Amino acid sequence: MLEVLDERGEPLSLAALATATGLHINTLRDHLDALTGAGLVRRERAPVAGRGRPAWLYSAVPDELPAGVAEYAGLASALAETIEQTSSTPRRDAVEAGRRWGRQLASDRGLGGGRPADARRRTVQLLDDLGFAPRPDARCAAVRLTRCPLLEAARRHPEIVCGVHLGIVRGAIEAQGGNADGVDLLAFSEPGACLLDLGGTGGHGEERQP
Repeated sequence: MLEVLDERGEPLSLAALATATGLHINTLRDHLDALTGAGLVRRERAPVAGRGRPAWLYSAVPDELPAGVAEYAGLASALAETIEQTSSTPRRDAVEAGRRWGRQLASDRGLGGGRPADARRRTVQLLDDLGFAPRPDARCAAVRLTRCPLLEAARRHPEIVCGVHLGIVRGAIEAQGGNADGVDLLAFSEPGACLLDLGGTGGHGEERQP
């Protein structure tokens, strides 16, 4: 429903949304109430036209990115386009470009030292700053990324964009003295989320945990 509302770019009635999604109006109404309560959908009355109460119209609330996140999104989108046009090994080059970027981001923020658990926690915070809305488990070993600042680009070039994101995480972990060989990113693995596996980030003097 959110994808349809995003793509249309204009308020839709329940009837129009039912036609577009193939869902029953009663099903739509229940979900739209929940989405409205969560602040993801806006509801407003249609203009008065004739007798009777105007219908409700629904639209997606714009997901505005902070200035720094928007800048990152623009740079990463441009990088993805360049890699696709020039590379014979786009996935590998995307991961490596992201890796260098992640090291630089960690360095710019003065991240480093401490235990591998600290590196994971700081990396999750970095992802939050970049607009990924991460939801980590207690150990920051499994992290659900519930927002993608490059969602449209990721849908067009998933191998490249997701490769850059994986590289950023690996580079940030490495810049903090961790071993990022076991880090993996399962793109679009769950409805509304990608799964980031940080469980294999062993560090100096710490064995990897299963």
